[in-house]
Amino acid sequence: MTHRSAKDPAPVLALRGISKSFGAVRALRDVSLDLFRPARGLSIADQQIFEIAKALSFDARVLIMDEPTAALTGSEVARLFGVVRALREQGAAVLFISHRLEEIFRICERVTTLRDGALIASERLAGMTEEDLVRRMVGRDLDELYPKQHVEAGEVALSVRRLTREGVFTDVSFDVRCGEIVGMAGLVGAGRTEVARAVFGVDRWDAGEVEVAGRALVNGAPSTAMAAGLALVPEDRRAQGLVMGMSIERNIGLTGLRTTRRAGLMDRGAERSRSLDWAVRLQVKYARIADAVSTLSGGNQQKVVLAKWLATGPAVLIVDEPTRGIDVGTKAEVHRLLSALAADGVAVLMISSDLPEILGMADRVLVMHEGRLTAEIPRSDATEETVMAAATGRAAA
Repeated sequence: MTHRSAKDPAPVLALRGISKSFGAVRALRDVSLDLFRPARGLSIADQQIFEIAKALSFDARVLIMDEPTAALTGSEVARLFGVVRALREQGAAVLFISHRLEEIFRICERVTTLRDGALIASERLAGMTEEDLVRRMVGRDLDELYPKQHVEAGEVALSVRRLTREGVFTDVSFDVRCGEIVGMAGLVGAGRTEVARAVFGVDRWDAGEVEVAGRALVNGAPSTAMAAGLALVPEDRRAQGLVMGMSIERNIGLTGLRTTRRAGLMDRGAERSRSLDWAVRLQVKYARIADAVSTLSGGNQQKVVLAKWLATGPAVLIVDEPTRGIDVGTKAEVHRLLSALAADGVAVLMISSDLPEILGMADRVLVMHEGRLTAEIPRSDATEETVMAAATGRAAA
């Protein structure tokens, strides 16, 4: 970690706090972060690193990690697992909560499975397979986690040409056609989310152009993007996709305010009908539609965000980390939904750090590295090796 001035004791105290914990925490010192930056402005990955460092600074004998790798790169995950193993060797107990099954088998010795708030099993991992664990988690055999339907691609729905935002991404060009699911892969910090935000108009770009169905979008104008049929499911659903204090029905209804107004007033009946319809379609589990969206599980919150945008009838859907932090059963439901949307002619741009998800769902894979598009790989040629080579800058476009 780095700090700007030796005169200010804050960063020194922070490092001392970390160094008081087990020797394994020294691995986190390789992370380059500005200790003076407000935490709110950090990326999700950097916020996660700080949370881990804060927890380890207490010399904890029992450490509970809830989805600690959800926003980390491969190298950051490897570093974290090194810390976990060292803590375990020094007598600490680690409770590791994750929906990434490969990580469970990689780092854990025992696994406890919960379903709908009930204990299903607690057993050693030795001799178990991922299929065994999935069956316990969802209560049935999960034949297809990635139910990709083959659809003939239609006309170009989203066209991005030479999009540039100085210091963030440069000269990004790609198309997404009707009926296609195009995956966008890359390491954390490669610029994938930033491109999506610029395309939708959340952030302004410095050069380039974006068209939806041949209609040029105004730079920095999300309302124009929405009117053209573009929808964005953001990476951070709690901070950017939902108003946590509002009800489920109001969150779903936010994108339909123009259609549910009557003489300048909200038609609450129309709003509730619209929200209930989409909650049923996406199988959102809740007690009352009027409950705050904060009362829902992460998977159901993600369904509410999807419902909010699908209710607009988009021609192009951008989904950023659509299954991060949700259980295997809900992940399969989201994948089936995306596949069905593509089959109905919607153009889907799916940004994901989950490489199996990219390989399982995408018709084509766009790969970014340090703000540049380094490869476009057809489904038939997309493998973990080819995608990671491009994501680390070892393959040319």
